[in-house]
Amino acid sequence: MAAPRWLLPRSHRFSSWAVTFPAPETQPKRGSLTMSEQARLDQFVREALTAGRSRAEIADVLREAGWPAAAVDEALGRYATTPFTPPVPRPASVTSPREAFLYLVAFSTLYLSAWHFGSLLFQFIDLALPDPAESPWRGEAARGRIRWAVAVLLTAFPVFLLVSRQILRQVDPARAGGVGRWLTWLTLFLATLVLLGNVATLIFNLLGGALTLRFLLKVLVVALTAGAIFGYYLRQLRRMDPPEPPA
Repeated sequence: MAAPRWLLPRSHRFSSWAVTFPAPETQPKRGSLTMSEQARLDQFVREALTAGRSRAEIADVLREAGWPAAAVDEALGRYATTPFTPPVPRPASVTSPREAFLYLVAFSTLYLSAWHFGSLLFQFIDLALPDPAESPWRGEAARGRIRWAVAVLLTAFPVFLLVSRQILRQVDPARAGGVGRWLTWLTLFLATLVLLGNVATLIFNLLGGALTLRFLLKVLVVALTAGAIFGYYLRQLRRMDPPEPPA
């Protein structure tokens, strides 16, 4: 049976390097650390990296000592993974108003483009494979929706391409601020929900025996659109948080 955490000593020794693991002043909470706790944690991480300890080992011993995992990851993230002693600090990730504007415009136009691209293909499918049970006037309504979708795509998609190009050229992914990271994670979340809903709809219609070529084509459109967005921004997220080199 393992001893209670409060009975364990706070000082340990690895090889020839003596290190004292700092413990939080109080029971860790799901919030930000106090300034004194943050300073102690940062000092320990810097000294441990200077002594040649691996990031995985540092993270393990800090979590074992009771530090919140998010605070540990944040403290380690303040130093670059470049093999150099002493550890190289990263500049603080601060979102400038210009960067926030670029990200907001890029993701807004992305959502508009994705929605109306799907709508455009849906209308083409409806015209190519009309439902005999539908009224003839729905064909004219579909043509009106096609004109609107084309108008939005010709407006929003070029803006998305232009702004995304500016972001790739001017914003270092590893230094992207909070707005860019939050919107990237939000986009991955929404794409995941769309993909899950798409699969659920497919299974529902399969069980009900309502599979038609028209329906399958629409499912394919949604899957390809959401999958492409998910794959692209997953790569972008990996550029923002590159994997650590092996110790």
